[in-house]
Amino acid sequence: MTRTEAEALIARILEARGTSARNAQSVARALVAAEIDGQAGHGFSRVVSYAAQAGSGKVTGAACPVALRSGARVDIDARNGFAYPAIDLAISELTEMAPEHGIAMAAIRRSHHCGQLGAHVERLAEAGFAALMVANTPKAMAPWGGSSALFGTNPIAFAAPRADEPPLVIDLSLSKVARGKVMAASKSGQPIPEGWALDAEGRPTTDPRAALGGTMVPAGDAKGAALALVVEILAATLTGANRSDEASSFFEAEGAPPGVGQTILAFDVARAPGFGERLEGLLDAMLAQEGTRLPGERRLRGRSDSAGRVRVPGHLMEELSTLPS
Repeated sequence: MTRTEAEALIARILEARGTSARNAQSVARALVAAEIDGQAGHGFSRVVSYAAQAGSGKVTGAACPVALRSGARVDIDARNGFAYPAIDLAISELTEMAPEHGIAMAAIRRSHHCGQLGAHVERLAEAGFAALMVANTPKAMAPWGGSSALFGTNPIAFAAPRADEPPLVIDLSLSKVARGKVMAASKSGQPIPEGWALDAEGRPTTDPRAALGGTMVPAGDAKGAALALVVEILAATLTGANRSDEASSFFEAEGAPPGVGQTILAFDVARAPGFGERLEGLLDAMLAQEGTRLPGERRLRGRSDSAGRVRVPGHLMEELSTLPS
């Protein structure tokens, strides 16, 4: 189907469950973009759980996020709605604030699953800013040496503008893979590679359902777990959001809203002497080494190959066909 058709389908499903048209469109744009970028765990696989949560009231589909500025910081209350409208507001605020202060911060609280972080910082880079974003997620990863989930997979993303090329975008989860990939594998009935996750007994597993009931393995072992703690502090403690161990599931319709947080920093690179030239020099030095590539190249290739169309796995289309829209 075309991108426009895919977005319209998701929006209709969400609106049928009380989501406002504006919010439904924001969510639909983000999910379809993730599917095109090859991030299936943040794409169509999320529609059923999003719709169920909007229907149950775990997510307030008509919530209108509000912003309060204080110097170079803007606090945004997502009001237990979807994260994407709150992020849209944050990006709008940051693009106004960063040139004034040189750096600006958006602190989002009472939020929800925010999909692929790279897409959000990329929008700021397209506007000429360097950007850094962190988010906490419901508990899925144990502290290093521990056995019980405490931290989320707590992703982090960075983007920088380039004069004649698409922005440089780096997007990674602090678990070996994003938990959404495990969820997507569970929906498709496919095993996951060994080393991604542990079951509830702390044993390595290739069963995605057992993995969802267990814990994710941190990227870089102890270093990844330490970085997950850093993100937890920046995304939850600093914003006033729920900690990962306080947040409810992104996948289930029952329970209280997750209430997680996101922090976004925007840097005015116009204040950095020779930023563009120095960045290109660094990237050229990197690419001069055989076998290297820039982060995000596969994502850009996927966009080019899609030609404006979205390929949705058959099992997900069957799932969506059961939902009223």
